[in-house]
Amino acid sequence: FPLTEVIAYYWKSNSKLLENYTGFKEIYMPEGKAPAKGEIFKNPFLAATLQKIADGGRDAFYKGEIAQKIVDYVRSEGGFFSIRDFADHHSDWIEPVSTNYRGYDVWELPPNGQGIAVLQILNVLEKYNIKSMGFGSAEYVHTFVEAKKLAFEDRAKFYADPDFNKLPIKGLISKEYATERNKLINPDRAAKILPAGNPEHGNTIYLTTADKDGNMVSLIQSNYRGMGSGMTPGKLGFVLQDRGEMFSLDPNHLNKFEPHKRPFQTIIPAFITKDGKPFISFGLMGGSMQPQGHVQMVVNLIDFGMNLQEAGDAPRICHEGSSEPTDEKMTDGGIVYLETGFQYETVRNLLGKGHKIQFTNGIYGGYQAIKWDAQNKVYFGASESRKDGQAAGY
Repeated sequence: FPLTEVIAYYWKSNSKLLENYTGFKEIYMPEGKAPAKGEIFKNPFLAATLQKIADGGRDAFYKGEIAQKIVDYVRSEGGFFSIRDFADHHSDWIEPVSTNYRGYDVWELPPNGQGIAVLQILNVLEKYNIKSMGFGSAEYVHTFVEAKKLAFEDRAKFYADPDFNKLPIKGLISKEYATERNKLINPDRAAKILPAGNPEHGNTIYLTTADKDGNMVSLIQSNYRGMGSGMTPGKLGFVLQDRGEMFSLDPNHLNKFEPHKRPFQTIIPAFITKDGKPFISFGLMGGSMQPQGHVQMVVNLIDFGMNLQEAGDAPRICHEGSSEPTDEKMTDGGIVYLETGFQYETVRNLLGKGHKIQFTNGIYGGYQAIKWDAQNKVYFGASESRKDGQAAGY
């Protein structure tokens, strides 16, 4: 396939970091360099791997030659994989969780991911008349950022593998808990320090697709850190992912590093239903930007009445500085990054509330969405304007 502009840009920058890892150059730097925009890239090694999986099913990967090649490669590089790590692996079909936001059910996946941060933020925002604030107003940006801070302190404390912990997921996404947490928001001042709550216990690609029968799929996948770990095993045609970085090395943390445990991870697909019927399948990329972006898409669509493409094109907000699952607590309120497009009056008012503001030309996002129009029985597609992507019907 021919390389698109953004992919070629990141491929080149990642290659500078990863080219010295065994096997990387052979697959991803043909003729000794990263392919440029418009060049045709072929990966016959990956094609052969996919053919083996197509012929032999999941065992061809987890119990066969592919797993052995990965183990041999990682051990030769000083790592610790064993065949048992692959043979013992299993994937889970799990029930998504949701909250109702102004009549629309927003669906996310529960931990070990960060999807419930979206639901926590929406539960707080629902207590405000966001529509009357107006898109881009200082009042709206402030309320959004403060709600995000509250959710992300819980994210840092509670989001981990539920097989190893009794997580208070029902409590975290309850309306009652949102009411209690909302009391910590000062409408006139940015919070510098916030505690995690205590609820009652009870680099990435995104794509969405839909078919003629009304089935809609929301899917996300990521190797993390651009092109992953750089570990490129045995002419298999791919780089191993790097998600283990998201474990905490604090022995008292719910997300601590343990055998057979899944780390906290950031990738989250999303879905919206209305009256129990499919409405919108959507998602976007970018680590901690993902739940912030999901919330902004929902608010843009429902509160501000934007269409599917406008919701993704509108200028974005990204707050950084809340606690991460592996970091120290927020102590200085963090930084609010604003894309160009917000009025200077908004920025001045936010500064007056104590926010630290930085402008950015584009907040990483990779938004894609499909909307089902039940009345006319047609799909609407939308695709990110900040990077490579497209909406196509066939």
